[in-house]
Amino acid sequence: MAPPITEFSRQLQTLEGEIKKLEIEYQNFFLGRTPKLPWETRSRIENTIKQYDRLQIQNTAERFRFQGLQMKFSAFCELWERNLKQRELGRPGPQRPRMSDSGSSPAAPLAASRRDDDGSSSPPASGRPSTVSLRDPEAEADKVRALYDQFSELRRRKGEPDVPFERFQGVVQAQVSKLGRDGADVTFKVGEKDGRVTFTAKVNNPDEK
Repeated sequence: MAPPITEFSRQLQTLEGEIKKLEIEYQNFFLGRTPKLPWETRSRIENTIKQYDRLQIQNTAERFRFQGLQMKFSAFCELWERNLKQRELGRPGPQRPRMSDSGSSPAAPLAASRRDDDGSSSPPASGRPSTVSLRDPEAEADKVRALYDQFSELRRRKGEPDVPFERFQGVVQAQVSKLGRDGADVTFKVGEKDGRVTFTAKVNNPDEK
């Protein structure tokens, strides 16, 4: 029997719907369908997220879900500001935000598996690093983005469907929270095994050199 849905879980579901609504309103503005940017919707979501961020969320699944929505909204706001700046400079745009449920083909299941060996997968042939160590994904957003670009590039070469960046962020954050206790770094590696793209995570051993 499935556990009962909590009130906070319902609130997170509402928040997710509000973020999707904001994305649609934002796109409608740049497509000329509405006369002004949805500042009111954005402000309402910001206040809600600040309110939830002050809570002590005990349920692990709910905490991860909220962190994922928080990161998704933050990335969207960065895109918003970047596109406004491009518009002010008279450059073409905008870049459209990635919606987690968009696209003609669904993303394949994504999970970073824990690995303790280094010989099970080969690194992708690319100029960017395929291994990244993280302690605080939010503070090291540039590393997360570089790892995502590497992961996406290799999946495209293998003909595998794209994975939304917000989903990738959520997996990285969840693995760091799970494995990186006591401030330990977590190493993520993109590679190949048996013709498929692999994405693994393991805790750094401080005794390793």
